[in-house]
Amino acid sequence: MLRGVIFDFDGVLVDSEASHFEALRTVLAAEFEGEVTQAEYDENYLGFDDHTCVRRALELRGREASPDVVSDLVDRKWQAYDERLSNIPFFPGAEDLVLALYAASVPLAIASGSHRNEIEAILQARGLLQCFRGVISADDVMNFKPHPEPYLRARAVLAAVESPEGVVAIEDSSTGMASARAADLRVIGVAHSRPRGKLGLAHHVVDSLAELSVPDIAALADRP
Repeated sequence: MLRGVIFDFDGVLVDSEASHFEALRTVLAAEFEGEVTQAEYDENYLGFDDHTCVRRALELRGREASPDVVSDLVDRKWQAYDERLSNIPFFPGAEDLVLALYAASVPLAIASGSHRNEIEAILQARGLLQCFRGVISADDVMNFKPHPEPYLRARAVLAAVESPEGVVAIEDSSTGMASARAADLRVIGVAHSRPRGKLGLAHHVVDSLAELSVPDIAALADRP
């Protein structure tokens, strides 16, 4: 029985990774020589929270990664990203899948490394916020993905604390999939941000959310 679906946000529901990449590259370019490349972003930062991304970027450049320095750069990255919010699109099939699950009375939640105000603003603009019982964001956890805390908290939102049975996570990064699996969830990997070969932690992989239906997800939830 399908008892709930927990979505990652960036790279799963919304095509925002390009905006995160540009915001991070813009901020770091103002500080250091040598811009962040797409390959560097994909290899080192995709799926991680902003503090981890900035700290890794500093360490790769042999620069001090003190809490104050990291926090300042993260604040500036948030500002640069917020300026791009209005242009962030949903992936094909994302809205339809959310609405179909909601219509089928499947409890939904989000477990994301983004900030609550960003997530809720985008969902509200598309009339989807009411479809979710709760949003677990970077503002709500002490430990970020790949730690299981984001998904454990999302399980609680779905009243699935005692057992993960019937709850499915949908992710696009190895970091997120590791978090979901550590929380004992079935995982669907969607190849929006990474090639299928990089989604080996998923129990099932699709190229697009448009390939998924409520029965498809229920079948995975019921699989032994």
